[in-house]
Amino acid sequence: MIPSLRLNVDMKSRAASYAIGEIAQRFGLATHVLRHWESMGLIDPARVGGQRRYTDDDAYRVAAIIRGKQAGLSLEQIQQMITAADPAPRTAILRSRAKELEDRIAATRAALDLINSVLRCRHADFTQCPSFREAITREGTVAIVGSK
Repeated sequence: MIPSLRLNVDMKSRAASYAIGEIAQRFGLATHVLRHWESMGLIDPARVGGQRRYTDDDAYRVAAIIRGKQAGLSLEQIQQMITAADPAPRTAILRSRAKELEDRIAATRAALDLINSVLRCRHADFTQCPSFREAITREGTVAIVGSK
């Protein structure tokens, strides 16, 4: 028997369309959040019969907004990045945020190093521990008595 392929000529190509509640649930958001983002111009869902209808492109935009917020960007910064016709503003915003995160990571690493030096210390008073003192001096955040 020869295999056959059946073609449904009545099938129409149609983009996915989601109601506001579906998108909100998909991303764990309240619907008022999506309305707020719309009022800011961050998203612009189509209207069908007065109802907001979100496409897959809109879902990706929502995901980008969520990830931007997770990265510490404000909604205003995200809006500037999304609406900029020129990539220069987006680049400036992202470089600035990257620098802030790098500084924060360095400070967190220094704090972790200090904690680990105290954990390794066997002195009754860890402030007397040479390793702790070295870590404090290396960090340079504390004025050491006798230093000029």
